Amino acid sequence: MTGINQVVAIDIHTHATVSTRNAPDEVAIAFDTAMAAYFKEKMPRPTIAETAEYYRERNMMAVIFTVDTERANGQVRISNEEVAEEAAKHQDVLIPFASIDPLRGKMGAREARRLIKDFGVRGFKFHPSQQEFYPNERRAFDLYEVIAEAGLPAIFHSGQTGVGARMRGGGGVRLKYSDPMFLDDVAVDFPDMPIIIAHPSFPWQENALAVATHKPNVYIDLSGWSPKYFPQILIQYANTILKDKMLFGSDFPVITPDRWLEDFETIGIRDEVKPLILRDNAIRLLGLDKDPVFGRYIRLQPPTNDGCC
Repeated sequence: MTGINQVVAIDIHTHATVSTRNAPDEVAIAFDTAMAAYFKEKMPRPTIAETAEYYRERNMMAVIFTVDTERANGQVRISNEEVAEEAAKHQDVLIPFASIDPLRGKMGAREARRLIKDFGVRGFKFHPSQQEFYPNERRAFDLYEVIAEAGLPAIFHSGQTGVGARMRGGGGVRLKYSDPMFLDDVAVDFPDMPIIIAHPSFPWQENALAVATHKPNVYIDLSGWSPKYFPQILIQYANTILKDKMLFGSDFPVITPDRWLEDFETIGIRDEVKPLILRDNAIRLLGLDKDPVFGRYIRLQPPTNDGCC
């Protein structure tokens, strides 16, 4: 691609699953094997560079991150430095986010400052069920304060997860942490930190819609499910009062953007809303419209407000 004017979509939710620096990790292999069985298909395992080429071929950009679950389940993480350094080699398509266990406290806050300052990360990813924390715990606030001060967004997994599904004891993963209503507290305490609720939030979909409708700094990404399985209430809100807050995400490599986009065309999203979800909302949220290099190329639909039902 030659500039953001060429981008047809921005995938806000993709995973770095293979390190070119770490040795193979037995815990990661066990979880990946179980997830492939749960989804009844073998997931591709691309390197970060291969992910970049995949999205480049499709004229898309992608937010990419790992998940720090070392404390909770012993899985060696792909380092945030590797994600950022590899993404920097492919900055035409990859946007690096970091992941830090929020219960690392002040050391986690120090790491976040360094990653923002020295590695140019553009946001942060949390998975409450995998990281075993409630998003509104005050123990996480040291880290949130750094993110909010930098004005960067934070993605929080919500709802059920394929991680650990059908493993003995669910692989130790507890779903209770991922009710999006806990993010209502975070949105109150950190009103200047954009919060992205990831995925259709089964079984708490209405909680996610309520929080995103009520709190101006809360968004929803539509990753992790094929759109053909979206509940009707989610489609209704995406077409109307939350159309400026919905974001395309695939959850690659769990779901490919090709499959997601094909099914997206069948669910009745209005034509004028599609570019908002696929591209424009992410450009605003990530600040690409203010970027001195990219901003001059961007022509966005102005945000609208349909009011509340």
